[in-house]
Amino acid sequence: MNTILLDAASSSGQGGNMWTLIIIYALIFVGIYFILIRPKSKRTKQEEELRNSLEIGDEITTIGGIVGKVVAIREEDDEIVLESGSEKTKIVFKRWAISTVNNDKDTEKTEKQEKKSFFGRKKKEGSEDSPAEK
Repeated sequence: MNTILLDAASSSGQGGNMWTLIIIYALIFVGIYFILIRPKSKRTKQEEELRNSLEIGDEITTIGGIVGKVVAIREEDDEIVLESGSEKTKIVFKRWAISTVNNDKDTEKTEKQEKKSFFGRKKKEGSEDSPAEK
């Protein structure tokens, strides 16, 4: 495909073909930006916000899969202290190692949200789920 575009651009006598080539490459770059770059930057921003909003008592999961409760936050070292296991072992982690926050607050928010069907319509309270949805 690239050789076809280059052949069309190199043909003498028509300067418009060069502009179409530039427009096609610009559209490809814009498509790549909206498909790959922008969602990644949004996700990174959300993760940073999650890590900065930690509080003592939050239950978190690290990127290594360790689940624990935040006991202390060391702002100067950018570290957190987790309490994990039945023996309440304390482990120090860097803030960037936090994957998710598992709070009861999050489950309450999801329960409060209205149930919607696949197409965004509100489900009727009395209606039962179809066998396909179960």
